[in-house]
Amino acid sequence: MADGGPIKYANSAALGKGTDWQDAIFNDSAFRYTHELSISGGGEKSTFYASFGIQDQEGIVATEISNYSKKNFRLNSTHKISDYFTFGQTFGYTHQKTKGLDNPNTEFGGPLSSAINLDPITPLVVTDPAVDGTGFYANPNVVRDASGRPYGISSLVQQEMTNPLGFMQTRLGAFNWSDDFVGNAYLEANITSHLKFRTTLGGKLAYWGKEGFTPVFFLNPNMKADRNNYMQENRKSFSWTLENILTYSNKFGDHNVNILAGQGAYVENIGGMIGVTMFGLPITSYKDASFNFDIPQTDRVNTAEDFVEHKLASLFLRANYDFKEKYLFTGIVRRDGSTRFGENKKFGVFPSFSLGWVVSKEGFWKENNVVNSLKLRGGYGVVGNDNIDDFKYRGLVVGGYNYSVGNAGAITTGYGNSTLPNADLGWEETSQTTVGLDAKLFNDFNLSVDYYKKRTTGILRNVVIPGYVGVVDPPSANIADMNNSGFEIELGYKKRLGEFNLGVNGNFAYLKNEITYVGSSTNYIVGDASFQSMGPVTRTQVGHSFNEFYGFKTAGIFQNEAEVAAYKNAKGELIQPKARPGDFRWVDSNGDGSITDDDKQFLGTNIPKYTFGLTLNLDYKNFDFMAFAQGAAGSKIFQGLRRLDVLNANYQTKALDRWVGEGTSNDYPRLTNDDPNKNYSNMSDFYLENGNYVRLKIVQVGYTMPTNLSSKIGADKVRFYLTGENLITFTKYSGYDPEIGGQVFGVDKGVYPQARSILFGANVQF
Repeated sequence: MADGGPIKYANSAALGKGTDWQDAIFNDSAFRYTHELSISGGGEKSTFYASFGIQDQEGIVATEISNYSKKNFRLNSTHKISDYFTFGQTFGYTHQKTKGLDNPNTEFGGPLSSAINLDPITPLVVTDPAVDGTGFYANPNVVRDASGRPYGISSLVQQEMTNPLGFMQTRLGAFNWSDDFVGNAYLEANITSHLKFRTTLGGKLAYWGKEGFTPVFFLNPNMKADRNNYMQENRKSFSWTLENILTYSNKFGDHNVNILAGQGAYVENIGGMIGVTMFGLPITSYKDASFNFDIPQTDRVNTAEDFVEHKLASLFLRANYDFKEKYLFTGIVRRDGSTRFGENKKFGVFPSFSLGWVVSKEGFWKENNVVNSLKLRGGYGVVGNDNIDDFKYRGLVVGGYNYSVGNAGAITTGYGNSTLPNADLGWEETSQTTVGLDAKLFNDFNLSVDYYKKRTTGILRNVVIPGYVGVVDPPSANIADMNNSGFEIELGYKKRLGEFNLGVNGNFAYLKNEITYVGSSTNYIVGDASFQSMGPVTRTQVGHSFNEFYGFKTAGIFQNEAEVAAYKNAKGELIQPKARPGDFRWVDSNGDGSITDDDKQFLGTNIPKYTFGLTLNLDYKNFDFMAFAQGAAGSKIFQGLRRLDVLNANYQTKALDRWVGEGTSNDYPRLTNDDPNKNYSNMSDFYLENGNYVRLKIVQVGYTMPTNLSSKIGADKVRFYLTGENLITFTKYSGYDPEIGGQVFGVDKGVYPQARSILFGANVQF
């Protein structure tokens, strides 16, 4: 660690036990509760269902600023108005309030990233009066605890890395909220015994926003605020849908026919936002924050925005047919139009069909105890995707451009194109062919097997263009094609032995993902994931998977000067002239005798090739048991928990096994201050870990009270249960959680881990 200099901490025992930052922010007893009350009833003419729920969950990281609560109400009803008309409706209201970490899965600050990177010799709080008031602690804005003691400030690890306990004090009272009203109503007319017409009108009114108070604070020289501020941001959006559907169904002998024709109109994002931020309020606590203070206009910032409406228009037709429930056919065709595309490609037509043959219903099929029933099926379908920003087909004009006008060269502000138009921007299409079978075997087993091949064409992405084109926003286009193929197998077993019931269900899936086209002038696209100074860590290229990891491959570590000197090219020159013993040996993949970006290669996929799960259900008399496990294999995870640009950022304990002399390590290089060989600043397989895992996701044990006891309290059924979630995870991954989602799968910069939970509950039915 001294990098050739004197030992920094010659007497490490004098530093004491040290600070366990992760222990300080993780809550092993976070509380969660869920309550739900539902009522249903009705008669011959009307039925209804109503429910009310409430939920509260503390976060397991930085609980003071990590919390989620929800309240919801739902009412459904149907009413038979006459022999010809039926009316129905659904209505739901949900209120949510979230206190969340500002920057999840990022290496740039926040409680989780700070706890990982801070040094252990900085205290949680300063208790020595001789230290308080000196150095950083002389700043009057230093954050203090309830006893007036300053939170520790590291002199070794700074930038965005701050004492997480102090950081939490600067975020108290900040939260996001939402109120959603969702409902629909339909009227169905029985025109004849075979012909029905239904019209459905639906809508969603959403209010959401956030508010927060930032006090005056000093966490370190880079993270501070000399003036407080209070902000609120409120958004409102309304969406509505209208569908009209005509359905004809009939039976002609052994022929069953159902035909549906419909029209739909869908409009969303009608609304906008307003936001206000006030600076320099005469308060010190978020509890006193409001807009009622007389603050000068110069200390107020107002923002407003009108949303862009997104509209879809659809026509669809569906036909179902079966003969003796033995030969099955379904055909669907849709025509959808979206406001997100130009006139050339606004509409798309998306057909699909499926065929089925129940072989075991044929006359030649003889009953047997091996294959009790057999169904063969197959299908083909196309779906469209318009998930892209609005007006990307237009060459938008925006303000803020400076122009020189006249001979005097006077500067004035004008308007200019922000991007290039693309009138041919159209639907991203995914077609899928599937064949499969369903079978019942040996009277107790159920087997389903599917093979699929999915092809996505015209993937919607931004186009990288040279800066001299003169636009600030990259244009969008349909510029990539991708194939997904694989198979899925599900096998279930059910058996009843007296009062004992057993059910086992397992599934296994294999996926192959491959890019087949990315443009006429190139065969790759720079990846969507980057990491600090190394830049992109993934690449999307023809013949490889989407966003596959891309970087340098290592070939062990130079153990001595002789090995460094022996690594030469055909001209006798050193391939790595800056290398020293303890540095990585980079693979010269193109054989040109030097290490450059051209030597980067694909290092593995972040998309699991295999996924699997197993469910076990048991019940005996009044007891029941359920367990569910899942897993994935065949993927890599980029472990980027440490900040590269913070020299003294903490390391994981595996750094203790680094190279410190010949023969000490062949996979963890020496530690240096300047890293001349770029052991740590190069994207390489050093950062990739095995992403395989198996997780016991849910275990539940239940007991149902005998009816002679539950009836004494007027209940039809009373069941108590104990549930464990995420109890055990088997993995070699060194980060918090191998299930890494987000914008790019498998890139871990400090992802918020899933909680291991124990829940006790009761279900009472009257």
